[in-house]
Amino acid sequence: MRACGPDGGRLRSVSDQSPAQTDPTQQPDQQADQQADEPVRSGGDLESLVGQWLTVPDIAERLGVPLSRVRQLLADRELLGVRIGERRVMAVPEKFLDETGPRPELRGTFTVLADGGYDDEEIITWLFTPDATLPVEGAPIDAMRAGHKTEIRRRAQELAL
Repeated sequence: MRACGPDGGRLRSVSDQSPAQTDPTQQPDQQADQQADEPVRSGGDLESLVGQWLTVPDIAERLGVPLSRVRQLLADRELLGVRIGERRVMAVPEKFLDETGPRPELRGTFTVLADGGYDDEEIITWLFTPDATLPVEGAPIDAMRAGHKTEIRRRAQELAL
């Protein structure tokens, strides 16, 4: 069973609820009822949950690489990003980077969760949601940064089943 939100359900963004995901045989009232049952996390909540974000140009400047290299890191899923803010700019959580580039322990965790059906926003949400049962205080991303990659990867694999 997957648990991302406090109620144990997967978190979904409003953009995830496309017309293609609704049953065309249902009446509009039934579709609205179906969507109302799904937990929704707005982009603003994710922005505040993560805290510090870096845009693609910020990352390029920080790492001393061209913008195209940062876009390739996103395409290769060494980094994950979502569109945030009023201008909907692509941004990456600052904790996904160390002084030399993308944190190498994240890529496998991204893959495990994506293979389990999580989208990028859900992966970021899970990584930044505080969990009192972790070996260190904070969220899974904090535990990974403290050297508990195996424990976090194991929990990600459990969620992905």
